[in-house]
Amino acid sequence: MYVAVGSLNPVKIEAVRLAFLALWPDETWRVEGVNVPSGVSDQPMSDEESIRGARTRATRALKALSADFGVGLEGGLHQIGKRYFDCGWVAVCDREGREGMGSTARIPTPPRMIKMIKSGMELGAVNDIVFGTANSKQGDGHFGLMTKNVITRISGYRDGVVMALSRFVHPDLFEDDKEILTKDI
Repeated sequence: MYVAVGSLNPVKIEAVRLAFLALWPDETWRVEGVNVPSGVSDQPMSDEESIRGARTRATRALKALSADFGVGLEGGLHQIGKRYFDCGWVAVCDREGREGMGSTARIPTPPRMIKMIKSGMELGAVNDIVFGTANSKQGDGHFGLMTKNVITRISGYRDGVVMALSRFVHPDLFEDDKEILTKDI
């Protein structure tokens, strides 16, 4: 089976590979990244924007590589009260138009970092400055840096992909979801 990931980021590609392999270990999976635009800002600032980006990446990746599945992963921040949380959203679509949605866990983003983001920086660049790293977006990411790598960017996104794939694990429970998906977000 062929899976197209709407990103060239090796962390996201590996997370997708691990998720598909975990759910269907007897299948042979070919997982390939492709550079597709998300259609949202470089630093999404709401769940809604992140979900739009994930969906756009998934459908564009599916089409670009004529794959069996398209996967889009879009990290973003979401404000709840006065606090901001980092979360990655995942969309998985197939050739029949079915779509699964899932997300990573949420992790607080410190106010100092939010100030830097509001000045125009992306979370990855802020992480690099605050933690003295380089290219953390393709490494530990915010999850890993904040949790001493107990939860890495790969493991966090892997879990989000597994959540999105639950729709394909139990397709009978989602028979009526096409109408819902065309109306939401």
